[in-house]
Amino acid sequence: MRNDGLKISPAPFIFRKRERSRYTAAMNFLAHLHLATLADSSLLGNLMADFVRGNPREVWPDEVALGILLHRRIDVMTDALPEVRTARGYFRAETYRVSPIALDVIWDHFLSRHWDKIVPETSLPDFLQQARTLISPHLPGTPERFQNLNRYLWTDRWMEKYAEAPYLQNVLSGMASRRPRLAALADCYQDFTDNYQLFDELFWQFYPQMMAKARRQSL
Repeated sequence: MRNDGLKISPAPFIFRKRERSRYTAAMNFLAHLHLATLADSSLLGNLMADFVRGNPREVWPDEVALGILLHRRIDVMTDALPEVRTARGYFRAETYRVSPIALDVIWDHFLSRHWDKIVPETSLPDFLQQARTLISPHLPGTPERFQNLNRYLWTDRWMEKYAEAPYLQNVLSGMASRRPRLAALADCYQDFTDNYQLFDELFWQFYPQMMAKARRQSL
């Protein structure tokens, strides 16, 4: 994992929202950390990307900026995948609009659930501890909301709990309650459970391809 030499003074930041949703940041933290590790990219930049607006090269060290840009490319690439477009079709009309956000959480569920098959050489708790060790020293000077995320992301073991399907109901309902315009997220859990096997199959179709591209640094 890349160790980021972050040496900048604290500064005010405007927090970038996910391009495909103006209302919430991405929740697929685990996938971004995993792909960044395979690509030998900045874990800080990849995890922080949804909290940074504009051209990161103007503010952040090169390695961190490149990590932010990689995160953004992965988002665009994932949205365009035929498997992901197929997955959106499994949502009902009333939840289709928020399906990209729900799918972020769903893909992290399958990655967490299948972690031992995907990364047999490193347990998920060990991977996350390594990531936290690299990211935490560089949190001062990052956006306040990103620092707040880090106060809960690791200690509450969000990414490990993603492996538990019922936990996703809490995640989706929590996002819905915080953002009234995303209220439909609370109903996405039904789409998830009704089409669970289909989502699982689609995950296995596209995620190994993303891993291969990350290793080739072609994302």
